[in-house]
Amino acid sequence: GASIDMQIKALKAGAHIVVATPGRLIDLLNRKALNIGKVQYLVLDEADEMLNRGFASDIEAILDKLPKERRTFLFSATMPAEIAAITHKYMNRPLEITVGTKNTGAENVQHFFYVVHAKDKYSLLKRIIDFNPGLYGIVFCRTRKETQEIADKLMHDGYNADALHGDLSQSQRDFVMNRFRLRQLDVLVATDVAARGLDVEDLTHVIHYTLPDDTEVYTHRSGRTGRAGKKGVSIVLINLREKYRIRELEKSLQKKFTMAVPPTNREICEKQLFHLIDRLEKVEVEHSDIEPYLPLILKKLSWIDREELIKRFVSIEFNRFLEYYKNAREIEAPTETSAPSPPQKREKRRQEIVANADGYVRLFINAGKSSGIYPNDIISMINSVFTGKRIKIGKIQLQDNFSFFEVPYDIAEETCRRLSNIVYEGKKLSVTPAESRGRKKSK
Repeated sequence: GASIDMQIKALKAGAHIVVATPGRLIDLLNRKALNIGKVQYLVLDEADEMLNRGFASDIEAILDKLPKERRTFLFSATMPAEIAAITHKYMNRPLEITVGTKNTGAENVQHFFYVVHAKDKYSLLKRIIDFNPGLYGIVFCRTRKETQEIADKLMHDGYNADALHGDLSQSQRDFVMNRFRLRQLDVLVATDVAARGLDVEDLTHVIHYTLPDDTEVYTHRSGRTGRAGKKGVSIVLINLREKYRIRELEKSLQKKFTMAVPPTNREICEKQLFHLIDRLEKVEVEHSDIEPYLPLILKKLSWIDREELIKRFVSIEFNRFLEYYKNAREIEAPTETSAPSPPQKREKRRQEIVANADGYVRLFINAGKSSGIYPNDIISMINSVFTGKRIKIGKIQLQDNFSFFEVPYDIAEETCRRLSNIVYEGKKLSVTPAESRGRKKSK
């Protein structure tokens, strides 16, 4: 994101270490502003994300220009088996070093989940924040669009919140993160990619506004809290159709998830009131500073009795909650007591898959610009469901309500099947062969 001209000037002055994104490094190589022919060490930070989110081709282009005799290091908070297998392609006799216990969540983290209707999800998020005075945490969302929308709503409703996602420039990210570390923000709404490498002390809560597809990512998210011997809370918001995912997480993590009930209006007001009283009791009074003004204050308030005075002081900070929750509709959890079975695959009429002259199949997806989807999102989704493979993707055409993209013939049917199980922006995706002319390619 920085000026490439300034970087070229700095490189000409000489450098022992270059830290770069794959795209910028390739740009510098193409401009012949950088020579990596004698590099001795290659480090891939967040290696699983690098290799699993469409960067594989960039990495290979860089590797081709590096000397064969070098040391290669891959760092990652999580390393799924499928991604670990990729390391054998890039490394010679790799040695794996695990710091701590591999792929386990923090022992001091309690796991809760709320089952909620989609229409009540944001209201429940507000209630959770209000029911936990002093909350200092991260709300994880799936997409950049959802992240910004939730952050904007929270800020509009008077919360100290902000967003962190890939559409922000580096300077904007640094500004948001600095405010969060200084606790000028109580809530950071973030995507998984933006929050990679994020290290903040004393987080009390991690809230999964949308669940990730990968258990490894859930472990990585929830491990942000409960550090250095302190207790933390991880909260998942799901609908009834996703309830089976909780059982999968419990089995994978060997941890118990507790089903929580949305707090009532009265419970939230009581929690906030007692928090205010606690603050009042613990406030440090600078007697020497206040005493000169005390006679004037006592004279001004002499007509108010003790009980009325307490009510007025409490109301100064408490009125906002009373006003909001006085007539607020209570959130009712879905009435079904048991989770439905995982979505069953329906038998569909088999559509003929036709390849074009280049061997690609054009596929239809029921998400477009209005859903906030970008070409990179489609590429990321495809790479995420074909873990461990390098997928060549053809043309991508975005429309308002739907899109088209091309994949090689031999994986077209599998792409339709795998992507059709994904929920994007609250909507279940449907991916099918698009109507196209061409010949059916023989296997």
